[in-house]
Amino acid sequence: MLHIGCHLSSSKGYAHMGREALSIGADTFQFFTRNPRGGSVKPLDPADILALGTLLAEHGFAKVVAHAPYTLNTCAADENLRVFARETMADDLARLEYLPGNYYNFHPGSHVKQGVEAGIAMIAETLNAVLRPDQHTTVLLETMAGKGSEVGRTFEELRAIIDRVEHAEHLGVCLDTCHVWDGGYDIAGDLDGVLETFDRVIGLERLKAVHLNDSMNPLGAHKDRHAKIGEGHIGTAALSAVTNHPALRELPFCLETPNDLQGYAAEIALLRSLAR
Repeated sequence: MLHIGCHLSSSKGYAHMGREALSIGADTFQFFTRNPRGGSVKPLDPADILALGTLLAEHGFAKVVAHAPYTLNTCAADENLRVFARETMADDLARLEYLPGNYYNFHPGSHVKQGVEAGIAMIAETLNAVLRPDQHTTVLLETMAGKGSEVGRTFEELRAIIDRVEHAEHLGVCLDTCHVWDGGYDIAGDLDGVLETFDRVIGLERLKAVHLNDSMNPLGAHKDRHAKIGEGHIGTAALSAVTNHPALRELPFCLETPNDLQGYAAEIALLRSLAR
């Protein structure tokens, strides 16, 4: 069964997101834990979160993905920014214990001229500070497109972070189709080869979720501009091959395409119609 959803707003509450997902034929979704461009957060409403958990269980949802705000940079050159990232992630993970067993995705960060090795070390340092042995949320490192000084543009960079983390049992990877394509991994022409490389470098058992996006750019552009399904350089057939691949098809797929709710509903229906 194809587990697919999209990015939803949590502004009207957690349980509302679950009902909204059901209305568009989704059985998973992604949401920001707080203001994606700032970091401000609403007071915690445990009852609302528990209501969402009940709805997810009743309707057989796959795991859902909480996304850290874009403002986090765990390998920033400014120590104050690294402290902000660490404190925000710790608070997010504490909140997600009210919705246990799901995922928390974040962009590893940009080293800002400090060098990739320094960036990797600082990202791992942050993860070592926030991960707890008894937590119930798996933290996902997102594959990045490689623009600017982003860390995570290659599978090897993600592996290097994982290798430095003490509680790596709580770490996984979210593969973004636009990002890996823009990063130079040809998922349209050689999906099996890309997954074999991922398995060799990181291990497919760590691949927990997929951001399903087309790309406005050609292979290896390192630009990260998402397109609607079938309106980019990856194409509908290749993205359907991703959702139907035996190594991936049980994962939650989250659309991050430039759509409104009805646009997401149409893409979900399209990809379900192509499920094998």
